[in-house]
Amino acid sequence: MSVLARFRAIPDKDKASLVRKLVTGGTADFDYFYLIGLSTLMATFGLLIDSSSIVIGSMLIAPLMYPILGVSLGLVMMGEQISILQRALKTLGTSLLGGVVLATIAAWLFGDEAMYQTAEVMSRTEPHLLHFFVAIVAGAAVAYMLARPEWSEALPGVAIAVALIPPLATIGIGLAAMDGMVVKGAFMILFLNLIGIIGVATLMFLLMNLGDKENIAESTIRKEEEKQEKENQVIAEIAEQITVKKERRTVITEDIIA
Repeated sequence: MSVLARFRAIPDKDKASLVRKLVTGGTADFDYFYLIGLSTLMATFGLLIDSSSIVIGSMLIAPLMYPILGVSLGLVMMGEQISILQRALKTLGTSLLGGVVLATIAAWLFGDEAMYQTAEVMSRTEPHLLHFFVAIVAGAAVAYMLARPEWSEALPGVAIAVALIPPLATIGIGLAAMDGMVVKGAFMILFLNLIGIIGVATLMFLLMNLGDKENIAESTIRKEEEKQEKENQVIAEIAEQITVKKERRTVITEDIIA
């Protein structure tokens, strides 16, 4: 049986589920950026105190893989329109920029000269071609596992292997330390990871023929937008209720004082 036939034989329902996961997981909402922020802070603190276990923990809570694979999905589906690709690129770009800024601030506030040179930090400043090959292997693995629900339990292992957040946090540490070599080395590692994952995932999605699922991606995007609108309405109502309660308390307090 050819490899192409094996990928094409993945059930349509699993392919549709994969598309929905990537669109939903890569939605730039509060939950997404909340987890990106926490994972970036955890990685930064772990690097500063030279704790590999904390750095590993930061990789497990970061949803950064979704917009990265979303870029691959957008490349496969950009035959007639590029809205899916633009959406993924916007989310990814905002995540990377926001992560660097947050890591820089955290490193500047809590770090010192010794912390900027820990073994965990320096180990992420030496790019190697093997980083690119690891990213290719990890990208191929996660793209396939997301399309095969029975293998989803292995996803955390892939997240640890590809290690996207630590080099991002290292860039921030390098900026806080004003060390160009640290920034350059960490950036190259992050770049190799991104290129490797996006490239191989694009190939995998082409083999799966996900281009035919563009309608599912578009409908999922519309549902996510509607969901965000409803959430924003609920949040606005709650915020208004809180404001009204504060005003009532203020009025009552003034009456008592008077």
